[in-house]
Amino acid sequence: MKEPLSAAAHVIQLALTPIFLLTAVGSLLNVFVTRLGRISDRIHNLKIGGRHNPHEMRRLRTRSRILDVAVTLAAAAGAMTCCAAITLFFGVLRDSGHAAILFFFFGGGLLCAVGGLACFVTEITLAGRTLRDEDDADDHGRTVVSPVAPDDRR
Repeated sequence: MKEPLSAAAHVIQLALTPIFLLTAVGSLLNVFVTRLGRISDRIHNLKIGGRHNPHEMRRLRTRSRILDVAVTLAAAAGAMTCCAAITLFFGVLRDSGHAAILFFFFGGGLLCAVGGLACFVTEITLAGRTLRDEDDADDHGRTVVSPVAPDDRR
């Protein structure tokens, strides 16, 4: 009687392992969406304030596209991680070899998570470059429209 209970506990442990990655991916998605919201707010403030700076608008569009890719990759990582957990669960229950499918989903989830992080680093780098461009312009006495919304300067 103890053997089936132990086997069931092992199945649950195996199926829950990828869920830790899913939790991290959910946190990443939250960060990405927050960044997209800030970009959207900045674009809205520029349009309403009549301070249209073409260079800044191009950079904001580029940042939003990069974050779109990051969100897509993170969502794919989450979906693949869920598929890996399902494969583990059903593979053990059916006592069959689904190793290739498992490696595809879990490995794919990891690769998508890494890709999403790479896009996030690229977007953060662009945001920093915009701030440095503004600072350089201020040092040379030129007037530049702030590339960061007031709430981003915390």
